[in-house]
Formats: sequence, structure tokens, C-alpha cells
Amino acid sequence: MSQREAAGGSLPFGELLRVVEELNTPDGYKAELIRGKITLSPWPELRCLRPMRLLRARLEPHAPAGHDVDTAPFLFAFPFAARAYGPDLHVADEAAFEAEGRHADGGALSLVAEFTSLSTRDADWEEKVAVYGQLVPVYLVVDMQADEITCFWDPSLHGYRSRTTAPFGRALHIPAPFDFDLDTAVLAAAPDRNGRS
Repeated sequence: MSQREAAGGSLPFGELLRVVEELNTPDGYKAELIRGKITLSPWPELRCLRPMRLLRARLEPHAPAGHDVDTAPFLFAFPFAARAYGPDLHVADEAAFEAEGRHADGGALSLVAEFTSLSTRDADWEEKVAVYGQLVPVYLVVDMQADEITCFWDPSLHGYRSRTTAPFGRALHIPAPFDFDLDTAVLAAAPDRNGRS
């Protein structure tokens, strides 16, 4: 498939990527290349902030040497699939951020995490599993609607070969290059002022 076909018959991937980088998106949105089209996706809901910060804190001590763990809005390109995503949380080689431009190479990623919402859930569970599954060592889908987390690992040309799902509250092993057990209770919604979650 050519880059033009992968981009929906409009512009080659490189040109679409440049357009995405130059977009002045509304507050609260990020531009990504999903299914070969420029898509505006909302940043995670407010209730995701606490779990995102806690997941980041749990991952940092186990990240590969020289890798950055962050939730900043960086775009990672996957030219082989004519896609570019801004994951909710990423772990990537710091050297990827020394390059010029506004996107980093998807090959620099050692882990990505997406926090689902009603508007992003399909892409997180379908398209991104397929694309990340060819390159990124570990992909976490934090399903905020189902209160569970799925860990995909062992990428191949045909996608991830392994996956495990745990409900919030049960430990989940995060495989190499991290190799630790994540206490998923940190991902559950914080209780409200009356003690209900």
C-alpha cells in the first residue's frame, strides 16, 4: 500500500504529518493521524489525571536507562502504517527528543499507555493495538469504562503475541523491559467526599 493510499487517497504521509504538526488545535484536544486521517481527539477526562500521575510514578523506577516517562502531548510517528499518535502516557528514549521537528520516532518508545474515553475507546482498542503491536514493546490500555487494565507485549509484524487483563485492584505484571508487578488499585477512581468511589 502506498503512502497516498494509506492516507485515504489525499496527501502522502509526510505532508499529512506536517499538517498535523502545524494545526492550532482547540484547548483540550490533540491532533493525531488515525485510520489515515487527521483526527482531533480530546485529552483524557479530568478523572484520569490522578491515575495518570500515579501510573507515571510507578513506571519511572522501572523504565529502561535513558528513557523518559511523561504525559506531555508529544506526537510519535509510525511511517510504516502512515499513522502518528499522541499517547496519554509514554516511555521513550530521551535521544528521540533531541531531533528537530515536532514529532518523535515511534521506534523510540518502550511503553505507551492510553486511558480510554467514550470518544477514543475504539481507536485505543483496535487501531492502536494493531500499530503499536508491530513495534512498541509494551502497550497498556487503561479502560476507564470497564475499570480494568490490559497489558499487551511481545510485538511482531502481525501484532502483539501476548496480553493480560486485570481489574483495577489486582496486581498486573508489566513485562520486560520493565519487569515489575503494578498495583492497579492506583488506577481506580478516587472516592468522592462521602467515601464512595
